[in-house]
Amino acid sequence: MLAPEQQFEILARGTEEILPEGALLERLRKCAAAGRPLRVKQGFDPTAPDIHLGHTVGLRKLRQFQELGHQVVLIVGDYTGLVGDPSGRSKTRPQLEAQELEANARTYLDQFYRVLDPRPQPPCLPVEVHRNGEWFAPMSFAEVIRLAAQYTVSRLLERDDFAKRLQANQPISVHELLYPLMQGHDSVAILADVELGATEQKFNLVVGRELQRLAGQEPQVVLTLPVLPGLDGVQRMSKSLGNYIGVTDAPTEMFGKVMSLPDSVLRLFWALVTDAPPDELAAVERELADAAINPMTIKKRLGERIVTMYHDADAALQARAGFDAQFSRREVPENLDEFSRETLLNFAAKPAAPIIIDALMAAGFSDSRSAARRLVEQKAVRIDGEVVTSWDQAVDPGKEFVLRAGRKMKRFAGK
Repeated sequence: MLAPEQQFEILARGTEEILPEGALLERLRKCAAAGRPLRVKQGFDPTAPDIHLGHTVGLRKLRQFQELGHQVVLIVGDYTGLVGDPSGRSKTRPQLEAQELEANARTYLDQFYRVLDPRPQPPCLPVEVHRNGEWFAPMSFAEVIRLAAQYTVSRLLERDDFAKRLQANQPISVHELLYPLMQGHDSVAILADVELGATEQKFNLVVGRELQRLAGQEPQVVLTLPVLPGLDGVQRMSKSLGNYIGVTDAPTEMFGKVMSLPDSVLRLFWALVTDAPPDELAAVERELADAAINPMTIKKRLGERIVTMYHDADAALQARAGFDAQFSRREVPENLDEFSRETLLNFAAKPAAPIIIDALMAAGFSDSRSAARRLVEQKAVRIDGEVVTSWDQAVDPGKEFVLRAGRKMKRFAGK
Protein backbone atom coordinates (compact mmCIF):
# COMPACT_ATOMS: atom_id res chain seq x y z
CA MET A 1 0.00 0.00 0.00
CA LEU A 2 1.18 3.51 -0.78
CA ALA A 3 2.36 5.80 2.00
CA PRO A 4 -0.34 8.05 3.52
CA GLU A 5 1.21 11.11 1.89
CA GLN A 6 1.07 9.50 -1.57
CA GLN A 7 -2.51 8.38 -1.00
CA PHE A 8 -3.51 11.87 0.07
CA GLU A 9 -2.07 13.36 -3.13
CA ILE A 10 -4.26 11.02 -5.21
CA LEU A 11 -7.40 11.37 -3.12
CA ALA A 12 -7.28 15.16 -2.79
CA ARG A 13 -7.10 15.63 -6.56
CA GLY A 14 -10.36 17.02 -7.98
CA THR A 15 -12.01 17.67 -4.60
CA GLU A 16 -13.73 20.94 -3.69
CA GLU A 17 -13.06 20.90 0.04
CA ILE A 18 -11.71 18.60 2.76
CA LEU A 19 -12.86 19.33 6.32
CA PRO A 20 -11.34 19.85 8.78
CA GLU A 21 -8.16 21.03 7.07
CA GLY A 22 -5.44 18.38 7.31
CA ALA A 23 -7.88 15.79 8.70
CA LEU A 24 -7.74 13.35 5.77
CA LEU A 25 -3.95 13.00 5.88
CA GLU A 26 -4.09 12.65 9.66
CA ARG A 27 -6.76 9.91 9.41
CA LEU A 28 -4.77 8.10 6.72
CA ARG A 29 -1.71 8.10 8.96
CA LYS A 30 -3.69 6.97 12.01
CA CYS A 31 -5.34 4.07 10.15
CA ALA A 32 -2.02 3.02 8.60
CA ALA A 33 -0.46 2.91 12.07
CA ALA A 34 -3.38 0.82 13.34
CA GLY A 35 -3.20 -1.51 10.33
CA ARG A 36 -6.78 -0.97 9.27
CA PRO A 37 -8.44 0.59 6.20
CA LEU A 38 -10.53 3.76 6.23
CA ARG A 39 -14.28 3.24 6.15
CA VAL A 40 -15.38 5.57 3.34
CA LYS A 41 -19.08 6.25 2.92
CA GLN A 42 -21.38 7.71 0.31
CA GLY A 43 -25.16 7.49 0.20
CA PHE A 44 -27.50 7.40 -2.80
CA ASP A 45 -31.26 7.82 -2.57
CA PRO A 46 -32.97 5.62 -5.20
CA THR A 47 -35.46 8.31 -6.29
CA ALA A 48 -35.13 7.32 -9.98
CA PRO A 49 -34.39 3.98 -11.67
CA ASP A 50 -31.04 4.89 -13.21
CA ILE A 51 -27.83 6.59 -12.22
CA HIS A 52 -26.15 9.18 -14.45
CA LEU A 53 -22.71 10.69 -14.95
CA GLY A 54 -23.34 13.13 -12.11
CA HIS A 55 -23.48 10.19 -9.71
CA THR A 56 -20.24 8.79 -11.09
CA VAL A 57 -18.21 11.78 -9.85
CA GLY A 58 -18.49 10.38 -6.31
CA LEU A 59 -18.31 6.76 -7.44
CA ARG A 60 -15.04 7.42 -9.26
CA LYS A 61 -13.54 8.94 -6.11
CA LEU A 62 -14.76 5.89 -4.16
CA ARG A 63 -13.01 3.70 -6.75
CA GLN A 64 -9.75 5.51 -5.91
CA PHE A 65 -10.25 4.73 -2.21
CA GLN A 66 -11.06 1.11 -3.12
CA GLU A 67 -7.92 0.72 -5.25
CA LEU A 68 -5.84 2.08 -2.36
CA GLY A 69 -7.14 -0.71 -0.12
CA HIS A 70 -9.81 1.14 1.85
CA GLN A 71 -13.32 -0.08 2.69
CA VAL A 72 -15.98 1.56 0.52
CA VAL A 73 -19.42 1.60 2.15
CA LEU A 74 -22.41 2.40 -0.05
CA ILE A 75 -25.66 3.42 1.58
CA VAL A 76 -28.78 2.87 -0.50
CA GLY A 77 -31.23 5.30 1.06
CA ASP A 78 -34.46 3.37 1.06
CA TYR A 79 -35.55 5.38 4.14
CA THR A 80 -33.90 8.74 3.40
CA GLY A 81 -35.46 8.36 -0.05
CA LEU A 82 -38.89 8.40 1.59
CA VAL A 83 -38.08 11.94 2.73
CA GLY A 84 -36.04 13.23 -0.21
CA ASP A 85 -32.87 15.27 0.15
CA PRO A 86 -33.75 19.00 0.37
CA SER A 87 -30.23 20.00 -0.74
CA GLY A 88 -30.40 22.36 -3.70
CA ARG A 89 -34.20 22.26 -3.76
CA SER A 90 -36.47 25.29 -3.90
CA LYS A 91 -39.53 23.31 -2.84
CA THR A 92 -40.51 20.06 -1.12
CA ARG A 93 -39.77 16.90 -3.11
CA PRO A 94 -42.75 14.70 -3.97
CA GLN A 95 -42.75 11.59 -1.79
CA LEU A 96 -42.26 8.20 -3.44
CA GLU A 97 -43.84 4.90 -2.46
CA ALA A 98 -41.65 2.27 -0.77
CA GLN A 99 -42.25 -0.19 -3.65
CA GLU A 100 -40.96 2.34 -6.21
CA LEU A 101 -37.86 3.07 -4.11
CA GLU A 102 -37.11 -0.65 -3.77
CA ALA A 103 -37.44 -1.22 -7.52
CA ASN A 104 -35.07 1.67 -8.15
CA ALA A 105 -32.64 0.38 -5.52
CA ARG A 106 -32.27 -2.93 -7.31
CA THR A 107 -31.19 -1.18 -10.52
CA TYR A 108 -28.72 1.00 -8.55
CA LEU A 109 -26.91 -2.00 -7.12
CA ASP A 110 -26.11 -3.26 -10.62
CA GLN A 111 -25.13 0.13 -11.97
CA PHE A 112 -22.75 0.97 -9.09
CA TYR A 113 -20.44 -1.74 -10.38
CA ARG A 114 -20.07 -0.03 -13.73
CA VAL A 115 -17.61 2.18 -11.81
CA LEU A 116 -16.64 0.26 -8.65
CA ASP A 117 -14.82 -3.07 -8.83
CA PRO A 118 -17.29 -5.92 -8.12
CA ARG A 119 -14.58 -8.57 -7.63
CA PRO A 120 -11.46 -6.76 -6.41
CA GLN A 121 -8.16 -8.50 -5.83
CA PRO A 122 -6.24 -7.94 -2.54
CA PRO A 123 -5.40 -5.46 -1.16
CA CYS A 124 -8.63 -4.04 -2.60
CA LEU A 125 -11.74 -4.87 -0.56
CA PRO A 126 -15.25 -5.81 -1.74
CA VAL A 127 -17.78 -2.99 -1.49
CA GLU A 128 -19.94 -3.04 1.63
CA VAL A 129 -23.58 -2.18 0.84
CA HIS A 130 -26.35 -1.26 3.28
CA ARG A 131 -29.89 -0.02 2.99
CA ASN A 132 -30.44 2.51 5.74
CA GLY A 133 -33.73 0.82 6.49
CA GLU A 134 -31.54 -1.69 8.37
CA TRP A 135 -31.35 0.75 11.28
CA PHE A 136 -34.30 3.10 10.64
CA ALA A 137 -37.03 0.46 10.19
CA PRO A 138 -36.59 -1.03 13.72
CA MET A 139 -36.55 2.41 15.41
CA SER A 140 -39.30 3.15 17.87
CA PHE A 141 -40.89 6.59 17.94
CA ALA A 142 -39.06 7.27 21.20
CA GLU A 143 -35.76 6.64 19.39
CA VAL A 144 -36.80 9.03 16.61
CA ILE A 145 -37.45 11.68 19.26
CA ARG A 146 -34.01 11.10 20.78
CA LEU A 147 -32.43 11.49 17.32
CA ALA A 148 -34.37 14.72 16.70
CA ALA A 149 -33.27 16.07 20.09
CA GLN A 150 -29.61 16.02 19.01
CA TYR A 151 -29.91 19.08 16.74
CA THR A 152 -31.76 22.38 17.08
CA VAL A 153 -34.25 23.79 14.58
CA SER A 154 -32.32 27.06 14.43
CA ARG A 155 -29.17 25.22 13.30
CA LEU A 156 -31.12 23.24 10.69
CA LEU A 157 -32.61 26.45 9.32
CA GLU A 158 -29.14 27.94 8.88
CA ARG A 159 -28.66 25.87 5.73
CA ASP A 160 -28.96 27.95 2.55
CA ASP A 161 -31.74 25.86 1.00
CA PHE A 162 -34.07 26.34 3.94
CA ALA A 163 -33.13 30.00 4.48
CA LYS A 164 -33.91 30.80 0.83
CA ARG A 165 -37.24 28.99 0.99
CA LEU A 166 -38.23 30.85 4.15
CA GLN A 167 -37.31 34.15 2.53
CA ALA A 168 -39.37 33.25 -0.55
CA ASN A 169 -42.32 32.13 1.63
CA GLN A 170 -41.96 28.58 0.32
CA PRO A 171 -43.20 25.92 2.78
CA ILE A 172 -40.79 23.59 4.60
CA SER A 173 -42.30 20.33 5.81
CA VAL A 174 -41.27 18.90 9.18
CA HIS A 175 -40.10 15.63 7.60
CA GLU A 176 -37.55 17.56 5.53
CA LEU A 177 -35.86 18.75 8.74
CA LEU A 178 -35.23 15.11 9.59
CA TYR A 179 -33.21 14.43 6.45
CA PRO A 180 -29.82 15.79 7.62
CA LEU A 181 -30.24 13.89 10.89
CA MET A 182 -31.00 10.68 9.05
CA GLN A 183 -27.98 11.02 6.77
CA GLY A 184 -25.83 11.87 9.77
CA HIS A 185 -27.11 8.85 11.66
CA ASP A 186 -26.06 6.66 8.71
CA SER A 187 -22.46 7.67 9.53
CA VAL A 188 -22.95 6.68 13.17
CA ALA A 189 -24.44 3.33 12.17
CA ILE A 190 -21.55 2.29 9.90
CA LEU A 191 -18.68 3.99 11.86
CA ALA A 192 -17.63 6.18 8.92
CA ASP A 193 -14.12 7.62 8.80
CA VAL A 194 -14.79 9.64 5.65
CA GLU A 195 -17.97 10.72 3.88
CA LEU A 196 -18.13 11.94 0.30
CA GLY A 197 -20.77 14.16 -1.23
CA ALA A 198 -21.37 16.92 -3.76
CA THR A 199 -20.64 20.48 -2.67
CA GLU A 200 -24.32 21.11 -1.92
CA GLN A 201 -24.23 18.17 0.53
CA LYS A 202 -21.79 19.93 2.87
CA PHE A 203 -24.41 20.75 5.51
CA ASN A 204 -25.59 17.12 5.74
CA LEU A 205 -22.01 15.84 5.95
CA VAL A 206 -21.15 18.21 8.78
CA VAL A 207 -24.27 17.10 10.69
CA GLY A 208 -22.85 13.58 10.50
CA ARG A 209 -19.69 14.77 12.26
CA GLU A 210 -21.74 16.24 15.11
CA LEU A 211 -23.89 13.13 15.58
CA GLN A 212 -20.78 10.94 15.63
CA ARG A 213 -19.23 13.19 18.28
CA LEU A 214 -22.38 12.90 20.42
CA ALA A 215 -22.25 9.11 19.96
CA GLY A 216 -18.67 8.99 21.25
CA GLN A 217 -17.15 8.30 17.82
CA GLU A 218 -14.32 10.16 16.14
CA PRO A 219 -16.05 12.57 13.71
CA GLN A 220 -15.73 11.69 10.04
CA VAL A 221 -13.64 13.62 7.55
CA VAL A 222 -15.85 15.52 5.08
CA LEU A 223 -14.82 15.42 1.43
CA THR A 224 -16.88 17.45 -1.06
CA LEU A 225 -16.77 17.11 -4.84
CA PRO A 226 -17.84 19.44 -7.66
CA VAL A 227 -21.38 19.29 -9.01
CA LEU A 228 -21.53 18.10 -12.62
CA PRO A 229 -23.68 20.32 -14.86
CA GLY A 230 -26.27 18.79 -17.14
CA LEU A 231 -26.66 18.98 -20.91
CA ASP A 232 -27.59 22.66 -20.70
CA GLY A 233 -24.24 23.42 -19.04
CA VAL A 234 -25.96 25.41 -16.29
CA GLN A 235 -28.22 23.39 -14.01
CA ARG A 236 -26.89 20.32 -12.20
CA MET A 237 -27.29 17.00 -14.00
CA SER A 238 -30.60 15.58 -12.88
CA LYS A 239 -33.12 12.94 -13.92
CA SER A 240 -35.99 15.23 -12.90
CA LEU A 241 -34.69 18.00 -15.18
CA GLY A 242 -34.13 15.60 -18.06
CA ASN A 243 -30.62 16.98 -18.68
CA TYR A 244 -28.66 13.83 -17.87
CA ILE A 245 -26.43 11.22 -19.50
CA GLY A 246 -27.34 7.83 -18.02
CA VAL A 247 -24.70 5.18 -17.50
CA THR A 248 -27.06 2.67 -19.13
CA ASP A 249 -27.89 4.87 -22.14
CA ALA A 250 -27.38 3.16 -25.49
CA PRO A 251 -24.02 4.01 -27.11
CA THR A 252 -25.51 6.18 -29.87
CA GLU A 253 -27.69 8.08 -27.38
CA MET A 254 -24.80 8.52 -24.95
CA PHE A 255 -22.48 9.83 -27.69
CA GLY A 256 -25.17 12.15 -29.04
CA LYS A 257 -25.83 13.65 -25.63
CA VAL A 258 -22.12 14.36 -25.17
CA MET A 259 -22.13 16.13 -28.56
CA SER A 260 -24.93 18.40 -27.33
CA LEU A 261 -22.84 19.71 -24.41
CA PRO A 262 -21.80 23.37 -24.61
CA ASP A 263 -18.07 23.89 -25.16
CA SER A 264 -17.84 25.74 -21.83
CA VAL A 265 -18.17 22.50 -19.80
CA LEU A 266 -15.78 20.26 -21.75
CA ARG A 267 -12.88 20.90 -19.36
CA LEU A 268 -15.05 19.95 -16.38
CA PHE A 269 -16.40 16.78 -18.00
CA TRP A 270 -12.94 15.58 -18.98
CA ALA A 271 -11.76 16.11 -15.39
CA LEU A 272 -14.76 14.66 -13.53
CA VAL A 273 -16.15 11.78 -15.57
CA THR A 274 -13.24 10.28 -17.55
CA ASP A 275 -10.26 8.17 -16.58
CA ALA A 276 -7.85 10.60 -18.27
CA PRO A 277 -4.53 10.86 -16.36
CA PRO A 278 -3.13 14.30 -15.37
CA ASP A 279 -0.89 14.61 -18.44
CA GLU A 280 -3.82 13.97 -20.80
CA LEU A 281 -5.99 16.47 -18.91
CA ALA A 282 -3.22 19.04 -19.27
CA ALA A 283 -3.11 18.36 -23.03
CA VAL A 284 -6.90 18.84 -23.25
CA GLU A 285 -6.54 22.15 -21.40
CA ARG A 286 -3.97 23.33 -23.95
CA GLU A 287 -6.16 22.28 -26.87
CA LEU A 288 -9.20 24.08 -25.48
CA ALA A 289 -7.13 27.24 -25.10
CA ASP A 290 -5.90 27.00 -28.71
CA ALA A 291 -8.18 29.00 -31.03
CA ALA A 292 -6.89 27.03 -34.01
CA ILE A 293 -8.39 23.77 -32.67
CA ASN A 294 -12.11 23.15 -33.17
CA PRO A 295 -13.67 22.16 -29.79
CA MET A 296 -15.83 19.65 -31.68
CA THR A 297 -12.80 17.39 -32.15
CA ILE A 298 -12.19 17.42 -28.40
CA LYS A 299 -15.88 16.77 -27.77
CA LYS A 300 -15.89 13.76 -30.10
CA ARG A 301 -12.92 12.27 -28.25
CA LEU A 302 -14.81 12.84 -25.00
CA GLY A 303 -17.86 11.06 -26.41
CA GLU A 304 -15.73 8.11 -27.51
CA ARG A 305 -14.04 7.93 -24.10
CA ILE A 306 -17.32 7.90 -22.18
CA VAL A 307 -19.00 5.34 -24.46
CA THR A 308 -15.93 3.11 -24.19
CA MET A 309 -16.03 3.31 -20.39
CA TYR A 310 -19.66 2.16 -20.14
CA HIS A 311 -19.85 -0.06 -23.25
CA ASP A 312 -16.71 -0.85 -25.28
CA ALA A 313 -14.35 0.58 -27.89
CA ASP A 314 -16.25 -0.92 -30.85
CA ALA A 315 -19.52 0.63 -29.65
CA ALA A 316 -17.76 3.99 -29.30
CA LEU A 317 -16.38 3.86 -32.85
CA GLN A 318 -19.80 2.93 -34.25
CA ALA A 319 -21.51 5.69 -32.28
CA ARG A 320 -19.05 8.26 -33.60
CA ALA A 321 -19.41 7.00 -37.16
CA GLY A 322 -23.18 7.19 -36.88
CA PHE A 323 -22.99 10.73 -35.54
CA ASP A 324 -20.68 11.82 -38.36
CA ALA A 325 -23.00 10.27 -40.95
CA GLN A 326 -26.17 11.84 -39.60
CA PHE A 327 -24.94 15.22 -38.41
CA SER A 328 -21.52 16.12 -39.79
CA ARG A 329 -22.49 15.03 -43.32
CA ARG A 330 -26.21 15.74 -42.77
CA GLU A 331 -27.19 12.25 -43.95
CA VAL A 332 -30.53 10.74 -42.99
CA PRO A 333 -30.96 6.94 -42.83
CA GLU A 334 -33.22 5.55 -45.54
CA ASN A 335 -35.20 3.31 -43.18
CA LEU A 336 -36.02 6.02 -40.64
CA ASP A 337 -38.91 5.30 -38.28
CA GLU A 338 -42.00 7.44 -38.91
CA PHE A 339 -44.87 8.91 -36.95
CA SER A 340 -48.15 9.80 -38.59
CA ARG A 341 -50.36 12.85 -38.95
CA GLU A 342 -53.05 11.05 -36.95
CA THR A 343 -50.64 10.46 -34.07
CA LEU A 344 -49.54 14.10 -34.13
CA LEU A 345 -53.11 15.41 -34.02
CA ASN A 346 -53.98 13.01 -31.17
CA PHE A 347 -51.23 14.57 -29.04
CA ALA A 348 -51.91 18.17 -30.08
CA ALA A 349 -53.55 20.39 -27.48
CA LYS A 350 -55.09 22.25 -30.45
CA PRO A 351 -55.47 19.72 -33.30
CA ALA A 352 -56.02 22.49 -35.83
CA ALA A 353 -52.69 24.10 -34.92
CA PRO A 354 -50.10 21.55 -33.70
CA ILE A 355 -46.81 22.86 -32.31
CA ILE A 356 -43.33 21.44 -31.87
CA ILE A 357 -43.90 20.03 -28.37
CA ASP A 358 -46.89 18.11 -29.77
CA ALA A 359 -44.57 16.59 -32.38
CA LEU A 360 -42.00 15.62 -29.73
CA MET A 361 -44.71 13.84 -27.75
CA ALA A 362 -46.11 12.13 -30.84
CA ALA A 363 -42.66 10.92 -31.88
CA GLY A 364 -42.09 9.42 -28.43
CA PHE A 365 -39.13 11.71 -27.72
CA SER A 366 -40.66 13.01 -24.50
CA ASP A 367 -43.06 11.65 -21.91
CA SER A 368 -44.48 15.04 -20.88
CA ARG A 369 -45.09 18.45 -22.40
CA SER A 370 -42.88 20.11 -19.80
CA ALA A 371 -39.98 17.76 -20.65
CA ALA A 372 -40.55 18.45 -24.38
CA ARG A 373 -40.38 22.16 -23.70
CA ARG A 374 -37.08 21.72 -21.84
CA LEU A 375 -35.62 19.89 -24.86
CA VAL A 376 -36.42 22.90 -27.03
CA GLU A 377 -35.02 25.33 -24.44
CA GLN A 378 -31.80 23.29 -24.38
CA LYS A 379 -31.48 23.75 -28.18
CA ALA A 380 -31.64 19.95 -28.56
CA VAL A 381 -34.47 19.89 -31.17
CA ARG A 382 -34.10 20.24 -34.95
CA ILE A 383 -36.49 20.10 -37.88
CA ASP A 384 -34.79 19.20 -41.16
CA GLY A 385 -31.46 20.16 -39.59
CA GLU A 386 -32.59 23.59 -38.35
CA VAL A 387 -32.51 24.26 -34.60
CA VAL A 388 -35.95 24.93 -33.11
CA THR A 389 -35.77 28.03 -30.91
CA SER A 390 -39.36 28.33 -29.67
CA TRP A 391 -41.37 25.68 -27.86
CA ASP A 392 -44.62 26.91 -29.48
CA GLN A 393 -43.28 26.87 -33.04
CA ALA A 394 -46.02 25.65 -35.38
CA VAL A 395 -45.59 22.49 -37.41
CA ASP A 396 -47.37 21.85 -40.71
CA PRO A 397 -49.44 18.63 -40.36
CA GLY A 398 -49.47 18.24 -44.14
CA LYS A 399 -45.73 18.50 -44.77
CA GLU A 400 -43.13 15.76 -44.36
CA PHE A 401 -40.10 16.60 -42.19
CA VAL A 402 -37.33 14.95 -40.15
CA LEU A 403 -37.55 15.61 -36.41
CA ARG A 404 -34.46 15.26 -34.21
CA ALA A 405 -34.14 15.50 -30.43
CA GLY A 406 -30.57 14.91 -29.33
CA ARG A 407 -29.59 11.61 -30.94
CA LYS A 408 -33.17 10.50 -31.57
CA MET A 409 -34.60 10.98 -35.04
CA LYS A 410 -37.91 10.19 -36.76
CA ARG A 411 -39.63 11.22 -39.99
CA PHE A 412 -43.06 12.83 -39.86
CA ALA A 413 -45.05 11.27 -42.66
CA GLY A 414 -47.27 14.30 -43.20
CA LYS A 415 -50.22 12.15 -44.13
